[in-house]
Amino acid sequence: MTKEEKLDLLKSKFRDFEIEYGDVNGTILLNVKKEDIISVSRILKDDRELNFDLLIDIHGIDRFVKKDRFEVNVNLWSTSNKDRIFLKIKLDSKNPEMESLTQVWKAAGWHERETYDMHGIIFLNHPDLRRIYMPEEFEYFPLRKDFPLMGIPGSIYLPKK
Repeated sequence: MTKEEKLDLLKSKFRDFEIEYGDVNGTILLNVKKEDIISVSRILKDDRELNFDLLIDIHGIDRFVKKDRFEVNVNLWSTSNKDRIFLKIKLDSKNPEMESLTQVWKAAGWHERETYDMHGIIFLNHPDLRRIYMPEEFEYFPLRKDFPLMGIPGSIYLPKK
């Protein structure tokens, strides 16, 4: 199937959603609204023609702009079609939260925990959203652009040699 045919198929499946289509080095990118992410994800996974059954990766990005500061990128793979697709969900800076993709792909759990821990993006209805690297009492998110390069002195206990 050519890229144009795949794009036409996706547009026919998602005509009820407001989606922007893009390209990342030849791979189709869907810009999805956070309100639609679960519905779109279920279609991508469950539709026999699409069958994006494998979640490869989820990661957060701090774009450090006023509007839609954060984004979550999702990398999906179809084992039957040997095809990849990317999803991008933009989130605002005051309330960076979206529904957890663990409702669709169980593998999203660890990726979402890491994204929460490093960026402070909250995944609603996640079965176990807690820090994975940093201590629970740590108040900051190290991969945010406003986090100081050398860290915050005294913010975390470090054992002496």
